[in-house]
Amino acid sequence: MGLFGRKNSSTATSTIEVDPALAALSGTYTIDPSHSSIGFTVRHAMVTNVRGSFADHEGTLILDGTNPATSAASIDVRIASVDTGIADRDDHLRSADFFDAEQFPLMSFRSTEAQELGGDKYRMVGDLTIKGVTRPLAIDLEFNGTATDPYGNQRIGFEGSAEILRSDWGLTWNAALETGGVVVSDKVKLTFDISAIKAA
Repeated sequence: MGLFGRKNSSTATSTIEVDPALAALSGTYTIDPSHSSIGFTVRHAMVTNVRGSFADHEGTLILDGTNPATSAASIDVRIASVDTGIADRDDHLRSADFFDAEQFPLMSFRSTEAQELGGDKYRMVGDLTIKGVTRPLAIDLEFNGTATDPYGNQRIGFEGSAEILRSDWGLTWNAALETGGVVVSDKVKLTFDISAIKAA
């Protein structure tokens, strides 16, 4: 059974079976940035991948263990915190060529729909805003479970991913290669590894 229970199709009318332990997970959770990561992978020079992450982010998850469609997510990422391990490259990403972090300091996601895909797999659909452009995004997630940490906090964990075309959000900078192709791929994979703490 998944996080949100399951439909019982054996009856004439559709009902929801709810596991009390899973229903108890319902509530508001704050993302713990020190134990979470939001990252990306993009092809460079057509032959290798560059990976990076955003260290400064915050967000809230609202989980409903009896009605998954009312679950929601809200995440804000500070663009200036981008880190690919190369300072010059990070500065370029912050510049107007890419994110223009001075004018558009935040990347944000606001969910509009939650879907249960079966087992521990879910999809969060919503709006992603980058550089002042808002477009739809679907994030596929897997529920990693719940635990009480040594400080008495109830935690939940999710990991997930999504693919976007950066040009859809106005991130169009590129340079041609002598051998053909371009320096930076248009396709970007976003990754999410989330640990969140339930509000008291």
